[in-house]
Amino acid sequence: MRHLLSTRDLDRETAVHILDVAEDMAEVATREVRKLPTLRDRTVVNLFFEDSTRTRTSFEVAAKRLSADLINFSAKGSSVSKGESLKDTAQTLAALGADAVVIRHSSSGAAQTLAESGWIDAAVLNAGDGTHEHPTQALLDAFTIRRRIHGAGSRGRDLDGVRVTIVGDILHSRVARSNVWLLATLGAGVRLVSPATLLPADLTGWPVTAGSDLDAAIAEGTDALMMLRIQGERMHAAYFPTTAEYSRHWGLTDERFARLAPDTMVMHPGPMNRGLEISARAADSAQSTVLEQVANGVSIRMAVLYLLVAGGAEAHA
Repeated sequence: MRHLLSTRDLDRETAVHILDVAEDMAEVATREVRKLPTLRDRTVVNLFFEDSTRTRTSFEVAAKRLSADLINFSAKGSSVSKGESLKDTAQTLAALGADAVVIRHSSSGAAQTLAESGWIDAAVLNAGDGTHEHPTQALLDAFTIRRRIHGAGSRGRDLDGVRVTIVGDILHSRVARSNVWLLATLGAGVRLVSPATLLPADLTGWPVTAGSDLDAAIAEGTDALMMLRIQGERMHAAYFPTTAEYSRHWGLTDERFARLAPDTMVMHPGPMNRGLEISARAADSAQSTVLEQVANGVSIRMAVLYLLVAGGAEAHA
């Protein structure tokens, strides 16, 4: 594995291996000294053209726990804001000796462009590109589901037979796209629930079932209910009448939450719009995996950085 650009590039064996290495990394977090020397003298660059808190910080913590040298590069206040191109920026990072570049960009395909350009000889990790994909988010979600179902420390397990329902703004969600392909690769059954206006026009070839009735999906049962954030910053038209209307039909309200099976996990990639796509009661419940997802993100990103930069050998954890 040279780069991580899309979950569609991962076969089941590779995906399970990443989750297994993340288990080793999670164990490191329980030690008194929570660092490994694995990436000592290697340089990791966080190249963020979009604002981010969770993802950027998570990659930063992951790199530091692996003893890498870290460069945080923000487009705001940099030469990019003065018109410097992605090519110029990449060549600058190459001159600095970057071994891995974690890139978030508003344009779909930016990570792939960087990986295939020849501008830089470094591993490229897609931390979100436009409305395309966000592969490490999907990996941490799958890791969270696997740990809830099979327990912490489980290795070699996929998600065969697990039912996952993804609810909300599928159209603009790179999280949803990455999850659909990864979860299906791992054997899960995926259902999409959304207003028709927030579903992609063509789902041909997607390994999913899709509909607009959240109450029916809850009645039929699901092992994980993943609520997506309404992405107002990517919307340039009226996709639903009002936020109250959206919440009434597609929000995880207190009443809907009460109808979930006690072992149904409630997921959200964050940041949450409480009271819109998810109620405070659901978000703060024991069934919620929101904080676990944040913690698991560090383990997954440590695993991916290790595998891409240090090579495919087993982690020394």
